[in-house]
Amino acid sequence: QAQLVESGGGLVQTGGSLRLSCAVSGSTFSINIMGWYRQAPGKQRELVATISSGGKADYAGSVKGRGTISRDNAKNTVYLQIDSLKPEDTAVYYCSTEGVEYSSLSYVHYWGQGTQVTVSS
Repeated sequence: QAQLVESGGGLVQTGGSLRLSCAVSGSTFSINIMGWYRQAPGKQRELVATISSGGKADYAGSVKGRGTISRDNAKNTVYLQIDSLKPEDTAVYYCSTEGVEYSSLSYVHYWGQGTQVTVSS
């Protein structure tokens, strides 16, 4: 069973920067896609950014130009940095990873527990 450990959340000021990390351990699958989602109070979980095994990154319009997603394949770790933070960035941020099991070739999708990011106005 894979485990996703997130870190880097907390309280930050408007205009500041934040960097989140997510390390995947116990992997028995090929990690194809890694990404970040977020969920604000009263809202649905939404995609923030994803990155493929080859390094292709995609961003939601809300963070495009401010966000940077990256990954270290050797460490099975994905990062998300958001600059010029806004109060509307306040949410619980969830790490995710997707891939195919080596043994069964089944698709798998794992989620982290989430980390709170609060941007003060």
